[in-house]
Amino acid sequence: MHDGSLGLFRFEPETERSFESHMLGHRDRLRTRAAKSFDALPDYELLELCLFRSIARGDVKPLAKRLLMRFGSVSGVLGAGLAELKTVSGVGDAVALDLKLMHEAALRMGREAISKRPVISSWSALLAYVRLALAHEPREQFRVLFLDKKNQLIADEVMNHGTVDHAPVYPREVMRRALELSSTALILVHNHPSGDPTPSKPDIEMTRLIVEAGKALRIDVHDHLVVGRDGVASFRALGLF
Repeated sequence: MHDGSLGLFRFEPETERSFESHMLGHRDRLRTRAAKSFDALPDYELLELCLFRSIARGDVKPLAKRLLMRFGSVSGVLGAGLAELKTVSGVGDAVALDLKLMHEAALRMGREAISKRPVISSWSALLAYVRLALAHEPREQFRVLFLDKKNQLIADEVMNHGTVDHAPVYPREVMRRALELSSTALILVHNHPSGDPTPSKPDIEMTRLIVEAGKALRIDVHDHLVVGRDGVASFRALGLF
């Protein structure tokens, strides 16, 4: 028993070094595969690569899989708030901030894609952008895209935050801001945290009020987009105005 005990303590450091060597090899192999093709990587390995930045040593695969289990997808992970991310075991301030930085970078890339040309002619880019921005927001958020006379983006602004099912919006505030920006057209956008983008009766009524307010000031409302995890609903495509 005495010899076995000594043997146990003698081999523990070697086992640790072997594990650490294995993990370093795994990281190198994963980076090599990524350099050849990101398309070949499953979602959890893509997240592993992200986590390497903030967790210098150890096996991050279990954490990547916990994040996917909690938020459902890579976009769900990146779209989650800082506080939400930190509810997952193993996620501290550094990990949460790195994940949010990647989300912010993606948002800015999406915004650039719709700001260089008329929004109406880059509709697929617009839909991708609003989904990235709002599909995984835990509270309802109402945004307005303010456009100039060429339908180019002047500003994308959050007009109000709300609860899980309501974000109060005042047509006079939307129009006041449009006048301040010399905007001649708008696209309204809000999300449904439930996941279902189907417009509700209050959504339809609120949109009607904003459209009417805009007519008096010669400010067009091109569309109202409702974003959910299940997709994006367009008022204009649905024939709602």
